[in-house]
Amino acid sequence: MLRKLAILVPLLSLGLISVVHAAAPADTILPGIDFGSSSDPDKVSNTMRIILLITVLSIAPAILVMMTCFTRIIVVFGFVRNALGTQQIPPNQVLIGLSLFMTFFIMGPTFTEMNQNALQPFLAGKMTQQEAFKSASDPLKEFMAKQTREKDLALFMDYAKMKKPEQVNDIPLTALVPAYAISELKTAFQMGFMIFIPFLVIDMIVSSVLMSMGMMMLPPVMISLPFKILLFILVDGWHLIVKSLLVSF
Repeated sequence: MLRKLAILVPLLSLGLISVVHAAAPADTILPGIDFGSSSDPDKVSNTMRIILLITVLSIAPAILVMMTCFTRIIVVFGFVRNALGTQQIPPNQVLIGLSLFMTFFIMGPTFTEMNQNALQPFLAGKMTQQEAFKSASDPLKEFMAKQTREKDLALFMDYAKMKKPEQVNDIPLTALVPAYAISELKTAFQMGFMIFIPFLVIDMIVSSVLMSMGMMMLPPVMISLPFKILLFILVDGWHLIVKSLLVSF
């Protein structure tokens, strides 16, 4: 799956991937990269393709994060940790790793469709670069459009003065991706608010008890933390949160 994603993500980045033929041996470290004295158009074209491909690969992680369900998952997990007040427990590496594997699980059908309809035909030479890009972007657009609010999408469409699309496949990625991102953030914050409520109640109860006992110098967080962890364990919190995230998609 990771190997397929490494090829699919650059393919989605404005169709910049193309087959680059090996250049003739030269004295430089990177053969074919010569802008000053080269008069061969093919040589310059291949050079530009290499530079563009390197640029695409450098931003591939950002593309993977912003065009999948990763954003909602990691934000909700961050709210859980802050609500518990456990500082760096669980560590960032654990939350990010769990978010990535949940992303691959949720996006599995979409990635499979992209692989079958775009990547494999493109590698077999049955599709051009533009056709493969369109075939790969269509299932991803359908996934993002289902999670995007119409108000958020209209914001970017109206700002760019774009025509109202007749179907999902007609929505440009330049407007759909940011609209999808802010929709995911709003959904994640709504879920985070619901997560905070029971832990906030515990903090208020503990603070009230400590004040009534005259223990003003004792930090309420220190006393409420074990109760919050106990509550989280008794209700099987991680199971409920992961289930809620899966159902939300």
